[in-house]
Order: sequence, then C-alpha cells, then structure tokens
Amino acid sequence: MTRHITHWIDGKPHTGAPAERQGEVYEPSSGRVSGRVDFAGREEIDAAVAAAKAAFPAWRDTSLARRTAILFRFRELVNAHRDELARLISSEHGKVVSDAAGEVARGLEVVEFACGIPHLLKGGFSENVSSRVDAYSILQPLGVVAGITPFNFPAMVPMWMFPVAIACGNTFVLKPSEKDPSASVRLAELWAEAGLPEGVFNVVHGDKAAVDGLLHHDDVKAVSFVGSTPIARYIYETAARHGKRVQALGGAKNHMVVLPDADLDLAADAAVSAGFGSAGERCMAISVVVAVDPVGDELIGKITERVAKLKVGPGDNPESEMGPLVTKAHRDKVASYLDAGVAQGATLVVDGRETPVLGDPGDGFWLGPTVLDHVTPEMDAYKDEIFGPVLSIVRARSYDEAMEIIAGNPYGNGTAIFTNDGGAARRFQNEVEVGMVGINVPIPVPMAYYSFGGWKSSLFGDSHAYGMEGVHFYTRTKAVTARWLDPSHGGVNLGFPTNG
Repeated sequence: MTRHITHWIDGKPHTGAPAERQGEVYEPSSGRVSGRVDFAGREEIDAAVAAAKAAFPAWRDTSLARRTAILFRFRELVNAHRDELARLISSEHGKVVSDAAGEVARGLEVVEFACGIPHLLKGGFSENVSSRVDAYSILQPLGVVAGITPFNFPAMVPMWMFPVAIACGNTFVLKPSEKDPSASVRLAELWAEAGLPEGVFNVVHGDKAAVDGLLHHDDVKAVSFVGSTPIARYIYETAARHGKRVQALGGAKNHMVVLPDADLDLAADAAVSAGFGSAGERCMAISVVVAVDPVGDELIGKITERVAKLKVGPGDNPESEMGPLVTKAHRDKVASYLDAGVAQGATLVVDGRETPVLGDPGDGFWLGPTVLDHVTPEMDAYKDEIFGPVLSIVRARSYDEAMEIIAGNPYGNGTAIFTNDGGAARRFQNEVEVGMVGINVPIPVPMAYYSFGGWKSSLFGDSHAYGMEGVHFYTRTKAVTARWLDPSHGGVNLGFPTNG
C-alpha cells in the first residue's frame, strides 16, 4: 500500500478536487514507490495564498507574548517527535536515521532563536530630536511569504525559514521538495497542535508549476529559496521581476585546504565526515580537498583507510553510516562522473560502485563513497556541483596556488582550512572570497544567531538565511516622527501588570 500525501491549507489537509497530477515518492533503500504526492495547480496555490492572506491581519496583530508562547510549544512538540521525524525523513530521503535526527536538531536551533523574537523586533528610539519631538523605528511584517526548499534537508531547511518569518508576524506558504514531502506536512500538524491559528502556515506540493504559481502570485510579498544555482538564479530573476523580495541560496563547490603543518589525522577524519555524510547530498559538503605539497600522498592514504571502513546500508539499520541516494536518476547522474573523471585524467582511488551494502541491496539507489585524485579545475568532476558521495582531491604546490584555485571557482558558499598556523588561518579567513569559513572545522554552518549564506554564484539577493539577516528579510522598517503637545494619564490601577 502506498501513502497518499496531500497539501496542508488553512489548518487542515486539503480536501478539494482530486489532483490532476501526482508524483511518486520512493523508498531509496529498496527502490520501491512508497507514496504518491499531489501536485498543486493554480487552484491549490490560490487557496493556500488566500488562506495565508486572510490569516495575516490577526496574526500580525497578535501580541509578541502570544507568538512566543506558540513558538515555545512548537519547539517542545518537534523535540518530542524528533525520532518520528527522523525516521520519516530517512524513509523518503535515504539518509541514516541518526543523520536525520541531527538535521531536526539543527532546525530546532532556529526555532529557539525565533523564540527570542520580542528582543529581536525591538526598534530604536530617539527622544527630543527637535523640541518635544521624538523619532523611532519599528519593524513590521511583510504579509504572505513563501519558502521553496530542496530534498536534501526536508526538515532543517524549511525550519531555516518559517520560524523566523512566522515569529515576525508573517504568514507562510511552504513548497517543499516533491521527492520527500512528508516531513513538511508533519511539521504543519505540530504547528496546529501548538496552537498556531489556521492559515498562518500552509504547505503545497508540486513541481515547477507550483513554484511559478507562487512566484507570479500578486499576494506573495517575499520568496526564500535554497537549491541549485541555475534554479536560484531563475527564482531570483522571476520573483524580483514580479516585485517580490527574494532570498535565493544557490549551489556550492566547497574546498577544504590542507596545509603541510596540519594534523593529517584530523584532516582525514574531517574530509571523510564532511564529504560523505548524508551521502554528500548537502550544499555544505566538502567536495574538494586541496592538498598542499607535500602532504597529498599521505593524506590520500589516510582518507582511503577511513573510507574502506564506512558501512553503507539502509537508513533504518543502526549499523549504517551512509545510506542510498534520493532517486535512481540522481544516483545514475552522480555515478557518471566516475568514468568521466577517469577519461579526463583523474585517478579513481575508491570506486563507490563496488562498495558492499549491508543486507539486501535490492533495487536501492546505492553508490558508496568515491575518491577521485589528481583532479584539476578543467574537469567536469571539479566544475559541476555533483551533490553526491564523490570527493575530489586537487593538488596544489603552495598556499597561494590553493587560494587561486578557490578564487577561480564561481561558487562561494563554504570553505575550510586545516592548519596549526594561526597566521595562515587568519590570512585565509581575510582573503578567501567565500561566505562561510571553517578553521579546522569542515562544515562551518553558522549557529542560528548568525546567518547562513554564501557569496558569488551561491547567493542571489542581498540577505542570508536566519539570524538577524533573516529577521530583516521578513520585516520592513518604518520610521515615525511624533509630537504630543498635551500630556494625559489613565486612572489608578493597583493590579499587577500583565502581558497578553
């Protein structure tokens, strides 16, 4: 029996006319179809946006104390259902359950940040800017905002967006990936259980037609997106052309520079962890290790030793450290880079097509950890965002050559340097043209009170995700100048003052 997954509109599952189109949802470890998801047409997009628009005035005027109470309840519910969410994610994405649980935990950090919204929305105040004239600024919500999110983190990436947007007083329409849609619907159910009013959070499923419906809709005021660079560029240009505020985070080719003085065991551990966690299907994965002479051969040896010990298997097997890829088509595309890399001059050190799989591999979408050595910037394996378990090793003769390699890459999402030289690390963080930098940290995803986002072709728009940049993205500043000539006062009230 396959599950039926439908939209969440106006506080409940959608009960309109049967969907004209549906998509298949797979169980990646077996290759079988586990569910069918409804694809939204214009009618469903209009219904979701209308529900959000109708809910906006009351939610905008809901007190900060009330909003915060709902956010706290939502945080507790998500935390209580963390294992359930992790298994749901694993069943549709393929990542191991422990990795999925970590994803939920990182998403919760943004919910916790949003719980501080009364402090985050404080404006400024200047008394007596002129005689008996005061000036102040206030932050107000935009209205209906939309989020379009990728398959690789079906809980965490949406939680980078909607907690801050909703805390600021906006209403939200989420279009998650159609490849693993169930986590978003479960989060919607938990929002309802937390007491969020109907229409404040909505979920619509679908493909490009649903995306375009949101980008063209006059009542959608802002769009947040995470995905590949070509789609990010399209989202940015289309939404901006329709007068919307846009935050579009694109692809990545993250480099990890290993200097000769680095602890090579630490660097090898980091390269394997950051290259193959979540089967490499993450925009902050380390996909390129830049080994600065003379450490290349020794580092490759240490990486190969570690890769050989990794256990690949179904996400719900406690022994599995890495699961399958999300779809057969994606697995086949990633695997194509192995032969292409060799044909273009790279050395295939570890062939993930030969990796044994725990249990019965069946028709699952398997590809084990792969290592390509002697990769050069002209090769497709280097130029393309592979988005899978393929780690490319590039050799550099010096720090300066390593920096030239990174500077020449069109992406600027994340990077890392491994060294015991504080001066080299400080120079690296100052010079590198990348938005997120790790020093002996391979995946430098910022904490929730900073902001996530890259430079160059990894970001379209001016605003990064979550943190204070997220608050500013989801609000507009209003400056007020006021003069009050006659003082007034209320009556005496000896009761204890309360919020509400």
